[in-house]
Amino acid sequence: MKRKNSIVLMATVLLSVTLCSLSLPQQQEHERAKNLKVLPKNTSHEELEKVMKEFKDALGVKCNFCHAPRKDDPKKLDFASDENDHKKIARDMMRMTARLNKKYFKGHQTMAVTCYTCHRGHDEPLTSPEAAK
Repeated sequence: MKRKNSIVLMATVLLSVTLCSLSLPQQQEHERAKNLKVLPKNTSHEELEKVMKEFKDALGVKCNFCHAPRKDDPKKLDFASDENDHKKIARDMMRMTARLNKKYFKGHQTMAVTCYTCHRGHDEPLTSPEAAK
């Protein structure tokens, strides 16, 4: 009799845990990025965050340097918007570095032109060694 009660109790506990886990909100999947014009359309959220972090580090800026505020809530950013000219410039720079890397550094992962090559942590590229000081 005790064994039957134990089995019923374990089945009840397992059923409760299963039902509770089904009712918990599942980890929200990130929406696909909208308005990608240079990066591949299938770029994952994680890959996109990595690229954006590299831009921020290379230029020493924050997200709002390239991304415009949302119209409905100016405290938040509209990542898909093309309103900010810096975003357009960044796309042009991405195309330029891709062309340079394809022409001069094809197959060389360690040698490549990146944002940091010219910007060195500044929002404007450095034009002389004195500017780096």
